[in-house]
Amino acid sequence: MNAKKVLACKTHEVVSGRQKIVKLGHLPVGIFKVGDAYHAMLNVCPHRGASLCEGPQCGTTQDTPHYEFIYGKRDDLVRCAWHGWEFEIKTGEFIVDRSIKAKTYPVSVEGEDLYVHL
Repeated sequence: MNAKKVLACKTHEVVSGRQKIVKLGHLPVGIFKVGDAYHAMLNVCPHRGASLCEGPQCGTTQDTPHYEFIYGKRDDLVRCAWHGWEFEIKTGEFIVDRSIKAKTYPVSVEGEDLYVHL
């Protein structure tokens, strides 16, 4: 089955650390920039249905073998504003239990146009 390619926004409208929420038909979708790549995620948290993509684009603390914590994964995660669940933007995986996933969509760029494939 082929995905439907939908124009979401212009690339300059999405900057690292600040997602853009768009409505694609009836679907609310968050558009993120991580590094040089763009990603799209359904704006619905799989935990309790909150507007997941309206939470902060962030990183998280990571442990080290020396019993200390460092801040890592900067801008690689979105944190749900309701309960603080953190999801990998690229994969949609919940960082505590990888079997729980937020819905993600492929993205393509043509010139300045950013398309989401639903």
